[in-house]
Amino acid sequence: MKHLLTLYAEFNEVVKKMGKLEENNEKKIHEILSIVKLCSLLFSGIIFLKYMFNKNSIIKNAPHSYYGLIIFLCVIPILLSIYILLEFLVIKRTSLKCNNLLKLIENAVFVLIFIIVIFFTGANTSNYKYLFLFIIIISTIQAGMKQGMMIASIASFFILALDIVYSPNSLVNQYFENDLILAGVFMLTAWILGYYVKTENQHIKKLESLANEDGLTGVYNHRFFYDALGEIMHRCEKENKQVSMIFMDIDYFKSYNDLYGHQNGDEVLKTIGSILKNSFRQDDVVARYGGEEFAIVLPNTSEEHAVSLAEEVRIKIEKTYFYGEENQPNGKLTVSIGISIYPDKAKNDIELVKSADDALYRAKFFDKNRVETYTSILDELKIDTEDEHIDTITSIKTLISVINAKDKYTYGHVERVVVYSRLLADKLKLNENDKKNLIYGAYMHDIGKINIPKEILNKNMPLTREEWDIMKQHSQNGVDIIKHVESLKKLIPLILHHHERYDGNGYPANLKGENIPYIVRMLTVVDCFDAMTSNRPYNKRKTYEDALAELKRFSGTQFDGDIVNAFIEVIMESKNSVELIS
Repeated sequence: MKHLLTLYAEFNEVVKKMGKLEENNEKKIHEILSIVKLCSLLFSGIIFLKYMFNKNSIIKNAPHSYYGLIIFLCVIPILLSIYILLEFLVIKRTSLKCNNLLKLIENAVFVLIFIIVIFFTGANTSNYKYLFLFIIIISTIQAGMKQGMMIASIASFFILALDIVYSPNSLVNQYFENDLILAGVFMLTAWILGYYVKTENQHIKKLESLANEDGLTGVYNHRFFYDALGEIMHRCEKENKQVSMIFMDIDYFKSYNDLYGHQNGDEVLKTIGSILKNSFRQDDVVARYGGEEFAIVLPNTSEEHAVSLAEEVRIKIEKTYFYGEENQPNGKLTVSIGISIYPDKAKNDIELVKSADDALYRAKFFDKNRVETYTSILDELKIDTEDEHIDTITSIKTLISVINAKDKYTYGHVERVVVYSRLLADKLKLNENDKKNLIYGAYMHDIGKINIPKEILNKNMPLTREEWDIMKQHSQNGVDIIKHVESLKKLIPLILHHHERYDGNGYPANLKGENIPYIVRMLTVVDCFDAMTSNRPYNKRKTYEDALAELKRFSGTQFDGDIVNAFIEVIMESKNSVELIS
């Protein structure tokens, strides 16, 4: 499986590009409307100026006409300056998303300016009533048909009212007849343009849904999942709220597809997608993460509530009948679920996804059809660590994440080795102290790979002698990282000697037989088994049966025979749980 960090980076890049495209479109529309608004104000100013110096104008004949000149020369430029400042500076800083109230106020101001212009240019005889078309078009494009029709109604009422007020006794009111036609033009413009804007918005939403939704299941797709996750994390971080993450995987889905075909498999995915859509809140993000995996982001949700919701969904799916499910290993088609939470168990979105995925792995490993919450081994280790070294433990967690990013093979390897080690420790009835050390050592046994070049870690061909010598250094590198932490010194043998062989031909110290500490011999068996059953750059993955046969074949030479026998029993007992883990 491609590493989560790589996937996140790729999808984040796509999201950024789409976000920039959307922002550019908004910016272009905003700039065009701003120019139209500015032009309408300039036209109003020109009309005002022209009328002021007309010998028949009200202002020209008034005794205090110079006040009109002051208004034009001072007030209008000030209004224009304020408008330009708002349009090109303030609104730009708010990412072009104007508040609806501000838009309404702005439209009201424009209507008022046009009313004043029409009133002072002859009222009902004015030739400039068409100015209202500017704001009708602008408001309709900005806010849709409803607001466009409202502005058109106000403009129509005003011009018709002027005709009635100024010519109350006329038998034939020519201006009223003409303005009635103009009012019709206002209403028709708002209606046609509003309908076009509505249709265009619906088309855009449809395209957005096609871009954001998974075509098969109807839930959101992988791209939208990361887009929404980033926004939710940013918001909840600012508001100091929790974010829960649910990862879900259909049990034995490959087996189901092989048995009944992909068409029936698709029907299963559709049904589960429908169940998930109807099981979560409107603000929750339900997405198909990939293949048979689903992910749900739950903002402002505690871990306890997330577990309750996940358990309800698990039961719903278990009780739903799916074609041919009686031939599934458990007689039912079921799901495994992993849960993690921010900020309690993850510091950012990448850690949240990773930790939920780890919890899902454990759910699939332990019998499937269950809900598991994420528990960090390093969090357990902090309890046994001196306060002064807590930061070092946190740094180790970061280092392991970096190693996972560098080495495609290491991803998932550590988690599986920990799970195997826990089971083997229980089988061999280790005391609590040795069990803890084995598990902690299993988690950190490859930490020294941080110093191994990525080209060697991911090489697709067998390593040269020189490269192999460099690779062997990861054991000592790991010891150098942890040796200064007193509580971690007990893990040094596990990190340093997990590549020793029972016959003495291992490295770095050629330890033999009983000279290799018992829990180190256990880790060697577990580590090699997972290496054999995992896809590696230059090695084809073995089946569990082949890997167990290999362990048996090298029992007594490479491995401790008693430990091999115990481990084989562990795998055989858990065979149904382990065999089809994806």
